[in-house]
Amino acid sequence: MRKPKVLFVSQEITPFLPSNEISDISRKLPQKTQESGKEIRVFMPKYGCINERRHQLHEVIRLSGMNLIIDDNDHPLIIKVASIPAGRMQVYFIDNEEYFQRKAVNASKEGEFFEDNDERAMFFCKGVIETVKKLGWTPDIIHCHGWMSAFLPVYLKKVYHNDPHFSESKVVFSTYSGQLENKLNNNIPAKLNFDGIELENQDVLKNPSVENLYQLGMQYADAVVLADEDASEKFGSFCNELDVNTIQPSEDEHFEACNELYNTIIEESAVLVEE
Repeated sequence: MRKPKVLFVSQEITPFLPSNEISDISRKLPQKTQESGKEIRVFMPKYGCINERRHQLHEVIRLSGMNLIIDDNDHPLIIKVASIPAGRMQVYFIDNEEYFQRKAVNASKEGEFFEDNDERAMFFCKGVIETVKKLGWTPDIIHCHGWMSAFLPVYLKKVYHNDPHFSESKVVFSTYSGQLENKLNNNIPAKLNFDGIELENQDVLKNPSVENLYQLGMQYADAVVLADEDASEKFGSFCNELDVNTIQPSEDEHFEACNELYNTIIEESAVLVEE
């Protein structure tokens, strides 16, 4: 019997970035998932503040070189990789000179949110999808962490739903409570329209913020993880309205709850295939 495959897509992972809730969960959960007998791949953006020499990043030439189109502009995709020896796992990095060379994650030293954070998130999500296709890897589950991964459920359900790499994939989306009030570019719907995406609910992006982007991702996810208490308070009722499979794991039982969710999704998918 083949191992179930879980793709992790996160905006932050330790030790490449400082420790916080999302980066710690995104570091530990893939390792524990792998140790439970599943096959994993892990992706994050290659921000300019990540020390490539210290973490021994190197470019993967065979995966780099593609151009991704964001709002009718071409942007070269560079793929790098590094190992986390303690976790016996590799992390792939999505890089691009225009979007990810600045020495910060998503805001200036003054705390100003970058104006192109929406396009950076789009590039990141598209880059992950196209790289997984190049790897010839077909994930059973794609677990997205953080608002920068929020476009991935949209692309998978609206653009790549017939692609054999993803046609059977189920998307789990973890929401966190940080940066919710930060504003994003008002032209997100138009940029999605350029990719042939028409949203059923345009209202969620009328005055887009990080909170709205989370709501967008949840609308297209197969399951939602409310990763902290504040996220549960903020998004719990929204998930109830969507009638989406939702879990609210405690910090101590985060892995166990997610692993149980993965197993349930995989078992349900197997039953559907048999039918």
